[in-house]
Amino acid sequence: MSFERPEDDRDFDVVVIGAGHAGIEAGLATARMGFKTLVLTVNMDTVGWTPCNPAMGGPAKGVLIREVDALGGEIAKATDETMINVRMLNVKKGPAVRALRAQIDKISYSRTMKRRLETQENLLLRYGIAEEILVEKGKVVGVVDSFGIDYRAKAVIVTTGTFLRGKIFIGRSTMPAGRMGEFPANKLTQSLMNMGFKIGRFKTGTPARILKSSINFDAMERQDTADEPYAFSYFDEP
Repeated sequence: MSFERPEDDRDFDVVVIGAGHAGIEAGLATARMGFKTLVLTVNMDTVGWTPCNPAMGGPAKGVLIREVDALGGEIAKATDETMINVRMLNVKKGPAVRALRAQIDKISYSRTMKRRLETQENLLLRYGIAEEILVEKGKVVGVVDSFGIDYRAKAVIVTTGTFLRGKIFIGRSTMPAGRMGEFPANKLTQSLMNMGFKIGRFKTGTPARILKSSINFDAMERQDTADEPYAFSYFDEP
C-alpha cells in the first residue's frame, strides 16, 4: 500500500479485477495517471504468473511487449530483469520475421511484478475474488467480492484471463477451473451475463511435462543464451 488510507476506506477511482499481465499494466497505468486504484487478485503468490510456458516475446507477443513498453508499461523491463535465456529467432531469414524471445524465471518475474504493484503510488494490491459488478442507473459503480465487501469505483477494468466460466480438459476429463488448482470466476461470469454481455471461451493448450530422468540429453542439441546484449525494453537497450 503506497497511499495512506483507513482500513475501512473502500472508495476508489478504478478497480482492476485480476493481477495477470493485463491487470498489472492496467493498474499501474491508472495509478500513474493519478487515479486511486485497487487491484484484486485471487492469489497474492501468483501475480503476473506464467503457468503454461515462461516465455516472453516471439513473432506475435514480441511486438505487443514492445508496444506496451513504448507506452510506459512494465512487462519488457521485468522480462529484462528476470530472463535466464534470450535468443533472436529466424536469424537466417529476413529482418521482417526476426523476433526476440526470452525464457524468464517465472518465480522471480512474479515477485518483481508484485513488488512493482506494492510500491506504486496511488495503488493498493489486495486479495479478493470479485463476484459481482455493481450497476446503478445503468452505470458501473463498483465491485462486490466473495467476502461481501463492497468496493466503490468510478470505473471497473476486467482482466480475468481464463477464469470466466473456465474449464480444464485433461484427456477425456473436464473440471471447472480458472487454471490448474484455482477456482473459476463463475459468479462474476453470471454478473456480466446479467448485464447483457455474451460470454465466450477461447482454448489454450498446455503441453505435457516430461520426466527429466527419461531424457537422453546426449542426443539433444544445447541452446545457450545469445552472446549479444539483447533487451526487450527501449529503456534497457545498450
